[in-house]
Amino acid sequence: MSTARQQEGKLTARAALASVATALFLLTLKSFAAWQTGSVAMLGSLADSGLDLLASLVTLYGVRIASMPADHDHRFGHGKAEALAALFQVALITASAAAIGWRAIVSLTADRPTESAELGIGVSLIAIAATFALLYYQRRVIARTRSVAIQADNVHYQSDLLLNLSVIVALVLDQYLGLTGADPVFGIAIALWLAWGAFRASSHAIDQLMDKEWPEEKRRRFVEVIARQPELKGIHDLRTRRSGAKDFVQFHVWVDPGMTVAEAHDVMDAVEARLEREFPDVEILIHVDPEGQVDEPGNPLVETDLTPGAQR
Repeated sequence: MSTARQQEGKLTARAALASVATALFLLTLKSFAAWQTGSVAMLGSLADSGLDLLASLVTLYGVRIASMPADHDHRFGHGKAEALAALFQVALITASAAAIGWRAIVSLTADRPTESAELGIGVSLIAIAATFALLYYQRRVIARTRSVAIQADNVHYQSDLLLNLSVIVALVLDQYLGLTGADPVFGIAIALWLAWGAFRASSHAIDQLMDKEWPEEKRRRFVEVIARQPELKGIHDLRTRRSGAKDFVQFHVWVDPGMTVAEAHDVMDAVEARLEREFPDVEILIHVDPEGQVDEPGNPLVETDLTPGAQR
């Protein structure tokens, strides 16, 4: 495993540990506040923090597996463990949203007032400060590693900011302004927001598990780097995917039919070296074809010459 990849693994593990520590702290704090205030919105925030803890533990496990090097049974590495951890988080967020929504509807019909607004507001402000600190650290790690598991965790904690603000507003409206239905209404709003966050968080994980192609702009830049090698007569059938923090690419190139195997090998080494400088930590597989060779004619998924300026 490369030094850069080892460093990325350490960063994602630290981010996951920071998430676990934050969730433990908030779970303890909100348990006391929910018991004292009787607020449905605070109860929803407590339930979310409990699921945060479980999700963070799964994320920690996932990123540790994903950082393991390739082995005999997993020759492409373990990167998809991050996507599986992210999907587990999505399932927890969805379950949390359903439970909070149901509890809010029940409380809306019961019309039970909340208590100790000052305590609930104070706890929510502390939770906001702790969540901001965690989000800032996670963003730095994501920028370095592009970890899909940490991204899913980050999306979840972004929703916590709105959730904690909603708790404050609900308590103020309920106890200071006399709007007794405000707390369960905000509980329902929180549940809907969590459900939307689960839907958004699932997209990156599903894309990885389904081996979705890179964005078109990234594919274009990749081809431009390959095309700088003067010995190449064309580039075709580019296939890309991502697994965890690692990218995998395979493509075909046209070379002069008179080129020897040794000469072609030297050219491919030069292409790989150029690509590694521009796109670090990408596993590359190149297939060499004589100029003009077209594989699987008639197959719409087999791309023709991708060289900038060429007709497709």
